[in-house]
Amino acid sequence: MEISSILQGGYHHPLSRSWQGRRQLTKSMFMYPIFITDDPNASVEIPSLPGQRRWGVNRLEEFLGPLVQKGLTSVILFGVPLKCEKDGRGTPADDPSGPVIQAIKRLKALFPSLYIACDVCLCEYTSHGHCGLLHQDGTINTEPSVERLAEVALNYALAGAHCVAPSDMIDGRIRAIKHKLIEAGLGNRCTLMSYSAKFASALYGPFRDAAGSAPAFGCLILSWIKPALPYLDVIADATELAPNHPLACYQVSGEFAMIHAGAKAGVYDLKTMAFEAAESMARAGAGIILSYFTPEFLHWLPA
Repeated sequence: MEISSILQGGYHHPLSRSWQGRRQLTKSMFMYPIFITDDPNASVEIPSLPGQRRWGVNRLEEFLGPLVQKGLTSVILFGVPLKCEKDGRGTPADDPSGPVIQAIKRLKALFPSLYIACDVCLCEYTSHGHCGLLHQDGTINTEPSVERLAEVALNYALAGAHCVAPSDMIDGRIRAIKHKLIEAGLGNRCTLMSYSAKFASALYGPFRDAAGSAPAFGCLILSWIKPALPYLDVIADATELAPNHPLACYQVSGEFAMIHAGAKAGVYDLKTMAFEAAESMARAGAGIILSYFTPEFLHWLPA
């Protein structure tokens, strides 16, 4: 048989295989989602998210200190208020004594080089569980919702957040947040990470368990897409459309739990599957991966 080349010659060794990959996973690519609750001493297991917990601000040093030493460079904070009085406009979202703002200040004091992003949404803080303010008929009232979201984002930035990440998907909030940051002199000091594509998915279930939120009834630098694995084509398309902008993807709670469940059932090895999933996201074009596997990758990946 006459052939012009033997392809196996290029990937018979792990190193030569890595040379042919479009992107290599590095520790700095991983951003760790952290659930911060309003009990300052909390460390509460989340049953549907293996190995993950809700944390109080007084426990952050013992929790994150070892991970920072292993190379953790960034986190994203999700507030989980359990004790506050919720209302129709999500007043507790930017309470100076609330979990997110307190966590920002504590983390900046403990780990000055740690990059701190904050989820910006109202659903955890509203009495109705939706991401904005409502009309009398229960539909979203867009204009005051956008204003309130921009206000919350600004207060997180003023507290010291390096990045605000609105996840509400209400029209107009990116422009409003950008203007708020610029007017406050923070346009060049706080990154705005936009959900460019957020799909309805069955994979958000464990997150809602972790965050304690579910609806009660029926200067842009970064873009991100979630879920990640089912939408690799969208990640690839976004990379082509905006090649000069960093692109993030969120390996959401259901993706994480699914990999754990398969490994527990003996379908595959956990580490092997975690790498396969993350490498597919990097290969599609993601340069930042929000993942609950971050602690494991800090251990698995070389320094």
